[in-house]
Amino acid sequence: MAGIEMYWISLASGIAATVFFLIMRVRRGGVPALIVKAVASLFFITTACAALAVNAGRLSYGLLIIPGLVCGLLGDIWLDLKYVYPKDKDAYLFGGFYSFLTGHFFFIAAIYLNYDWTGTTLLSSVVPALIGIAAVAAMEKPMKLDYGRFRPTCLAYGFVLMTVASSSVVAAAVTGEAAWIVMSAGAVLFLLSDLMLSATYFGQGKDTTAYIVANHLFYYAAQFVIASSLLYR
Repeated sequence: MAGIEMYWISLASGIAATVFFLIMRVRRGGVPALIVKAVASLFFITTACAALAVNAGRLSYGLLIIPGLVCGLLGDIWLDLKYVYPKDKDAYLFGGFYSFLTGHFFFIAAIYLNYDWTGTTLLSSVVPALIGIAAVAAMEKPMKLDYGRFRPTCLAYGFVLMTVASSSVVAAAVTGEAAWIVMSAGAVLFLLSDLMLSATYFGQGKDTTAYIVANHLFYYAAQFVIASSLLYR
């Protein structure tokens, strides 16, 4: 009972910290917003740890999901440092990309090491990601995006992110297990978040309050949902 209570306390605290961060991000920004963001991100890690304590049978899954979430926390810090130190913004943006990319590799490992995949399900996971990233590349100019020097990194990152989403959806469809249904919901939310982030970073006239808030709402929802997948199975 204590474990599930800690899960709910951590989740509620994380939601409150996320709301506070969004207020700080919109009204003030800078280092104070970065600190609050790091605290909000820390809560999706503690939420995952609490969920794993409730469902210790998911140890092999949890020990991959939690490092993925830690990479998310590090990525959050790198991405906001680009606003604190604008002269080095490209270096911090690359740091954020590679932190999140590493995290997604942990998520992919968590998926494929914890359900009985086959050649067919593997193909069903990879092909949609390939089609999706081809569409992203083709729509760069029509969507008035300019990835510039980040184009190779963006496309590689996008493919891995889409693979997380498609793989978890396939695992959910094949097994019908709650853990994969929850994980797939989190992965799709993550994908939506990064589509908005891409528009904010590389689009024209989309670095607006509405886009920033929507991006972070999708992102934190994604991370907390992924963390909550440890409760199941």
